[in-house]
Amino acid sequence: MTTAQARRRPDLAANTGATTVDDGEIARFDALAETWWDANGPMKPLHGMNPVRLGFIREQVIMRFGLAASGVALLKDFTVADVGCGGGLLSEPLARMGAAVTGLDPAERNIGIARAHARQMELDIRYLPTTIEALVADGERFDMVTALEVVEHVADVPAFLEALSAAVKPGGLVIVSTLNRSLRAYAAAIIGAEYILRWLPKGTHSWEKFVRPEELRDGLERAGLSVIETRGMVPDPLRGGWRLSSDTAVNYIVSASKPG
Repeated sequence: MTTAQARRRPDLAANTGATTVDDGEIARFDALAETWWDANGPMKPLHGMNPVRLGFIREQVIMRFGLAASGVALLKDFTVADVGCGGGLLSEPLARMGAAVTGLDPAERNIGIARAHARQMELDIRYLPTTIEALVADGERFDMVTALEVVEHVADVPAFLEALSAAVKPGGLVIVSTLNRSLRAYAAAIIGAEYILRWLPKGTHSWEKFVRPEELRDGLERAGLSVIETRGMVPDPLRGGWRLSSDTAVNYIVSASKPG
């Protein structure tokens, strides 16, 4: 990224020590906490997207760590930090895959919902109302760190990516998904999802905070990670749900590894 780009995108400027937490975003998602497990509510897009996100994670784990593709407990003995876990939509299936999951979210009501649902599902997941920066400061490290649909809500993208990198062990894996700063993403995620379909409350997303794939790649690499793969995630109206694609114009997901 050039210096001119950094001036135009203050959220992608060099880290000046500011917190990555955006208080306005936290308040917005705190107000939505009760809706996390309503598959037809505001989180409907995430429910629909979750199987393809998990499929990508499974694929990357198998390739990165040379694991057998079969078996339910694929992530047995793995430690995973699910950053911005919300109500636990990703944390729970990762726990079912055998991982020791730590779900993080600074919105305390989200953590309360996640804990209650995990108890109902009889899942042992460690949920904390905190940030990844706080765990890094405490010296915690994980085999894998996920931050899905989180980057577009943080206050300082480079600092956030640095925290993700610091949180993963050498040889570990980081998975990030977000929205591209494209006109198609504006039409789909804001005009479509918020104003026409009304899946999300108006103001859930800010287009200027969306991150282009090349910007995310550069940020991950500056944070000391090596990008492995970038894939688009697109709706699949014929079969229902979503699928992986080469089209990264709207939603996309990225895997990166930490040398070691």
